[in-house]
Amino acid sequence: MPPGASADAPYSPAVRAGGFLFLAGAVGVNPRTKEIAAGDAAAQTRQAMENVKDVLEAGGSSLERVVKVQVFLTQAGDFQDMNSVFRAYFPSEPPARTTVVVKELVAKEMLVEIDVVALA
Repeated sequence: MPPGASADAPYSPAVRAGGFLFLAGAVGVNPRTKEIAAGDAAAQTRQAMENVKDVLEAGGSSLERVVKVQVFLTQAGDFQDMNSVFRAYFPSEPPARTTVVVKELVAKEMLVEIDVVALA
């Protein structure tokens, strides 16, 4: 189950289709403690990316095989913090990316949600 999801959440952490792995949105929740990463958008982005990495690896893929990313931020002012963390996970040949600002995410404390499409 993806971090932050409830036991009855009606979705899969990832679905393989047509040679691709489509991941559900990952948030900055530590899967062991079930707590939202303490701190700012950078801390939540880092945790969300670790969650993405774990789901990709469980699905037989990796960050190096990511082709598309969507990032949802609750505050436009967090773009630079998110971007600096994102750059560390994709240091060369980054995937295509869309970043949008949304009013809110599932939990009020969540600042970032990230979903990806990767080659399977």
